[in-house]
Amino acid sequence: MGWWSKLEHPWIVKSSIALWQTFSDLDLSESNTKTFKSLHDCFTRELRPGLRPIHPNPNILTSPCDAIVGCSGKIEENQIFQAKGFPYSLQSLLGESPFSRGWDEKLEGGHYLTLRLTSSMYHRFHAPCDVQLTHVTYISGDTWNVNPIALKRVERLFCKNERIVMHLQTAAAVDFLMVPVAAVLVASMRLHALDVLLNLRYQGPNEVPCQSNYLKGQELGWFEHGSTIILLFNKDVEPLPELQFGKQVRMGQPLLKWTTTN
Repeated sequence: MGWWSKLEHPWIVKSSIALWQTFSDLDLSESNTKTFKSLHDCFTRELRPGLRPIHPNPNILTSPCDAIVGCSGKIEENQIFQAKGFPYSLQSLLGESPFSRGWDEKLEGGHYLTLRLTSSMYHRFHAPCDVQLTHVTYISGDTWNVNPIALKRVERLFCKNERIVMHLQTAAAVDFLMVPVAAVLVASMRLHALDVLLNLRYQGPNEVPCQSNYLKGQELGWFEHGSTIILLFNKDVEPLPELQFGKQVRMGQPLLKWTTTN
């Protein structure tokens, strides 16, 4: 499927998109362009400006992407859940990087949030608040499907898949993590802060220091297909009523709020 999506043949692209629309809820009415040079070009499409208004309150954390809300809740005893009865540890998600040390203490009693992107959704992800990206850890891995069925069958699924650990810091020096997780057919992710494609062929360093500043709602990067984003916060956040399991949300919608000024 990966090589097929990169083919730049008008007939292949048109018929593939038509088939995709037949078997999914793919809606291209919001796309910034109506013509695509490849199926991959359609996967990574940009939206027309103004279609995702960003909640202006600086104490509100907005959804970084279009997604379906998955498991969320308190981080207790270094443990979070991918599905009911399927826990995994922070250490297994964050890997053995020296930059992952100490996060279990920082995040204890905090909040985690799982956002699942389907294949037909807008695949770009954005800053949930004004932040600085301070460090990136790339963790090579598998590309298991992350649909609800798989999450209830494969233990520690997010910890097996390829992923990026993004270290983010607010203006008030509050640190939190965003973890984009690759999935089936998504053997690559792209961050604007790094001028490389992060995939199984990536030969560069796994630890990349950054000093990239982003305004709330500004684009951070994109997936090559549908996947998952996990957000990890300390005790300084609490969920809003909009944060409901199974609810479909759009980038820019409020999901959590800071309990301290940021």
